[in-house]
Amino acid sequence: MDKNIMNKTKPFEVISSRFQISKESAKYFLGRVQKSFKTEKPPHQLIIEFMGGQAFESLPKPYEVAKMMNEGGVWAYPLNAEPPEVIDEWDVA
Repeated sequence: MDKNIMNKTKPFEVISSRFQISKESAKYFLGRVQKSFKTEKPPHQLIIEFMGGQAFESLPKPYEVAKMMNEGGVWAYPLNAEPPEVIDEWDVA
């Protein structure tokens, strides 16, 4: 078997494995990191490489990753406004 094929782990698979979430959730997470930027969206591979150098104990919020990439000069493009906190309706009662 070609070893290049064996090393072709997709970015969402890296997130899925590292944080023990579904592949669908990992794809959604990467998309949300990209959507945190106004115009230029960072490639998934760059997001993975950046996150690999961070000591996240749990999956951070997508906007936090985007903000860290922006402030660190990894992806110095304008950010959208931070999305509002989602409040679980059960917590409101």
